[in-house]
Amino acid sequence: MARSGTFTMRAQPELSPSSVLGRTLLILGAFTSDRSRLKVSEIVAATGLPRPTIYRLTAQMEAAGLLERDGSYVTVGLRLFEMGQLAPRQRELRECCQPYMEDLREATRETVHLAIPAGAEVVYIDKLAGPAGPSLPSRVGGRMPAYCTGVGKALLAYQPEPVIREVLAAGLWRRTPYSICTPGHLLRELQEVRLTGLAYEREESTIGVICVASPIVCNEMVVAAISISGWTYHLEIKRVSAAVKSAALAVSRELGRVSRGSRVVPESRASVRDPLVHGALSDRTAFAASAQ
Repeated sequence: MARSGTFTMRAQPELSPSSVLGRTLLILGAFTSDRSRLKVSEIVAATGLPRPTIYRLTAQMEAAGLLERDGSYVTVGLRLFEMGQLAPRQRELRECCQPYMEDLREATRETVHLAIPAGAEVVYIDKLAGPAGPSLPSRVGGRMPAYCTGVGKALLAYQPEPVIREVLAAGLWRRTPYSICTPGHLLRELQEVRLTGLAYEREESTIGVICVASPIVCNEMVVAAISISGWTYHLEIKRVSAAVKSAALAVSRELGRVSRGSRVVPESRASVRDPLVHGALSDRTAFAASAQ
């Protein structure tokens, strides 16, 4: 099942090209984190739509602010970014997490991530770069495979079995020489996450970078994960793990308060199966102190 190479681009959803909305979504779906600037010919190749249709729709989308021109290239427009900021669940989650993320970065001077599950992948919804940390390819709105990232394993451990089977069936691609590439190894790590509430990534997605992550819980549902990433020679991963877990627990309690007046948990989130993580929500350890 393991093979060498990079993780394949996620499959686009089945969209009918017979409607204007379907064609518009196909065009937007052609843009990815590593293909953020496309020529018309590349959009034609990615969507399979006729060139005249692409010219007509991209002009209309540009006028609406959904796309922008950059010379001969087309990029996603500012209007889409503005609309994305209106998504209430992600906004509330970021607002609850930001003070704790800032404390973690200040205490460790490392990079802090916040991510949510998206099937076999994770989506980063916030990132605070640390002055002592490496320059990482992760970005807000970007995706990564769940099996080879700390936040991904923290989230995947609580996903329904069909999602985990989907990850295994897709193959565990070896992004680095240290990537997990056997189902048994991954399943053992996910079990350890459920037992400890901590997920580790040791150079599995980027050479020279290690990470520790912990799941964030709201109403007995895992809704996100928070992590610290840094250089292997600089980040004392065992020392900061307690700080990451304590931050996740503090955010979980904060989200519980918010959710009483505003729904923040999507129906698709997996329930917490590990009583250790759920029961630990009463732990009010000073996470900033534990990182020092």
